[in-house]
Amino acid sequence: MPNCVPGQGSCISSGRSWGRRYQRPGPAQGLTKGTEERNVPGAHSVFGAQIRDSYWVMEGLLLSKMAETVKGMLQNFLDLVKTYGHVPNGGRVYYLQRSQPPLLTLMMDCYLTHTNDTAFLQENIETLALELDFWTKNRTVSVSLEGKNYLLNRYYVPYGGPRPESYSKDVELADTLPEGDREALWAELKAGAESGWDFSSRWLIGGPNPNSLSGIRTSKLVPVDLNAFLCQAEELMSNFYSRLGNDSQATKYRILRSQRLAALNTVLWDEQTGAWFDYDLEKKKKNREFYPSNLTPLWAGCFSDPGVADKALKYLEDNRILTYQYGIPTSLQKTGQQWDFPNAWAPLQDLVIRGLAKAPLRRAQEVAFQLAQNWIRTNFDVYSQKSAMYEKYDVSNGGQPGGGGEYEVQEGFGWTNGVVLMLLDRYGDRLTSGAKLAFLEPHCLAATLLPSLLLSLLPW
Repeated sequence: MPNCVPGQGSCISSGRSWGRRYQRPGPAQGLTKGTEERNVPGAHSVFGAQIRDSYWVMEGLLLSKMAETVKGMLQNFLDLVKTYGHVPNGGRVYYLQRSQPPLLTLMMDCYLTHTNDTAFLQENIETLALELDFWTKNRTVSVSLEGKNYLLNRYYVPYGGPRPESYSKDVELADTLPEGDREALWAELKAGAESGWDFSSRWLIGGPNPNSLSGIRTSKLVPVDLNAFLCQAEELMSNFYSRLGNDSQATKYRILRSQRLAALNTVLWDEQTGAWFDYDLEKKKKNREFYPSNLTPLWAGCFSDPGVADKALKYLEDNRILTYQYGIPTSLQKTGQQWDFPNAWAPLQDLVIRGLAKAPLRRAQEVAFQLAQNWIRTNFDVYSQKSAMYEKYDVSNGGQPGGGGEYEVQEGFGWTNGVVLMLLDRYGDRLTSGAKLAFLEPHCLAATLLPSLLLSLLPW
């Protein structure tokens, strides 16, 4: 908000305008009866095709004092786990073959932090355990390194056939391959969709054609972020069981976390570079390309080296990531896929910003704040021009709406709005205006957006 001074009318008016415009309802989407979508008994907050956004949506809703809505969403997901054994990739029948990234335990923790609803935890703790069991039984892989075997997880969908939501594109892509390779291609595309990174050079590097989706090999990689999510979930489950007085189960998950932490340190961490990297199961080496997901263990608290934040900062500097003033790019590879350069996505900003912000190192905290300022400015500047929030932004084009991938950039947008609220809540007393990288006056903006941005998070 240029030239916004706390308490002045222009500042308050501009902030309220942004907030009011957020209130416009969008097109209805929901989990309804029918051949394509799943009906959830007693659904409180409905959701459409994609569920993976929901953690960041919940954070925004809780900051907007919508705890009952979040509880309803959680209940929906828990009911899905009870019925299908996992949280599907979305709310339609054809997503049942795929999970979403395992953030349900973190969602519960987020809700508990705001409500202290221990009774709800007690009622559903075994369902949370059931979801983690799905990953253990269906997505575990053994990595042999330095004479030892380490159990880690991967995205893996052992079902062929084209994706129903992209049927014609998948058939057309498969026609470029020998017939015997087509089922494997379709399974790898589904695994890429399960990851949430659909699609990215992360899943193409090391293949026969790293510039084409026909060479996708998602299941051949052990992803840093997936294993950090599970490491965090295991720690939370140990804490949950301790809270409920079940010491044996608390110990079980504490041991599981310890084992995963050892695997992360040995298989994925690189001391010289100061980051974690996806591990290629076929080539038996790390993929050393830059992705913000390489720092997910910092965000998840899954590390043992107290100096890791300083090393992460050097990693960002060595890759010149801090020179991007409109957001952290998703990669440095320009493939035309939406989870690559020049796009920036809100959840990835959160992974890096909060990872650095939680570090005891003062410099890491200051870099986190500067990254937050950059991202808030990008969101507000684009909104000022287009009266919309977007799922992704182009860091090479002044922070304009992003592009690439299989569809047009989407307006809305749940996780973008949620991350904006989180950053305003954390840094609302520090954000400034009038400088090159500075933005909305928090005294104005936080007061006007926190109660109104929530409406854009709800599926109308």
